[in-house]
Order: sequence, then structure tokens, then C-alpha cells
Amino acid sequence: MQMNHIILIGFMGAGKTSLGRRLARARHLTFTDTDDRIVAKMGMPVTAIFDRYGEEYFRGLETKVLQELLGEKKRCVISVGGGLPMRGENQPYLKKLGRVIYLRAKVETLMGRLGRDNSRPMLRGGDLRTRIEELMAKRQDTYEKVADLIIDTDGKSFERLILEISEKIS
Repeated sequence: MQMNHIILIGFMGAGKTSLGRRLARARHLTFTDTDDRIVAKMGMPVTAIFDRYGEEYFRGLETKVLQELLGEKKRCVISVGGGLPMRGENQPYLKKLGRVIYLRAKVETLMGRLGRDNSRPMLRGGDLRTRIEELMAKRQDTYEKVADLIIDTDGKSFERLILEISEKIS
């Protein structure tokens, strides 16, 4: 049985959290972010979790959060980490939770949004554009496969994006 949550997936910097908060408000829903839940549970930032325990451990925590969300009945907007859909076992959970919306953005847009952000472990080491392009090449097909709906975010206001999503998921 599919639940009725709205799940936002996409690359870091695509607007999942910023848009998710506004979308939840506009639709009178609660908002939750899988990274925020992990940070609260672990009592340390994502970068510290990556540094201390490694990426695989973090990905396991993401899966646990999805399993917990399956038990929540109150409809909400869920923003998930950029790497979460890449783990095969997470994909059926996303589908069970509700409508999966891929917020797609061009590399230039992402660079503009992530340029001064040092808090993202997956972007460390090397040229920002190269890291984004490499990760996007690995993730794009999975994002598209998992999504029920793809929304291009480049150059659009939050209001426009909310309207676009609302029109398509009613």
C-alpha cells in the first residue's frame, strides 16, 4: 500500500529542503528532512558522521529513517539526502511512502548554490564543477527511474515550483 507523502529527491543544492519547507506550508503539511532526523539522532553534523563512521554507515542510517517514516500516518513533505535514492533497498521505501518528485537542476545552477558550502562531505576534494558532474553522472539515471514526477528548478521561483508541483499532484 502506497502512503500519501510527497518525497523530494535530487542533487544537493537542488532545493529539496528550501522548497520542501515552503511546499509543506502551502499544502498545510508537516515537513521533515532525513538528514535533520539523522543529525538529531546522532547528535552530530552529517560531516562528523561521515568522518567518524564513513559513508556506508550514514547510508544505513538513511534507510532506518525511511523505515521509521513508513510508520508515520500524518501526511508530510519529506526531503531526502542526495545519495539516499542510490541505495537500492531505499527505492521501494520511497515508492511506498508516496509520490517521489525529482527536483532537477543544471550543473551551473548547483555550482551557484553550492559554491561556498563546505558542509557537504560528497563534494570534498577537487574542483567543485568536476565533483558535481561526476556525482550527477552517477545519480541522474537513478533519480529519473525512482521519480514519479520530474520538475526542472533552474531559474524558477519557489512560488512557481509550488504551483507546478501542485498542478501535477493535485
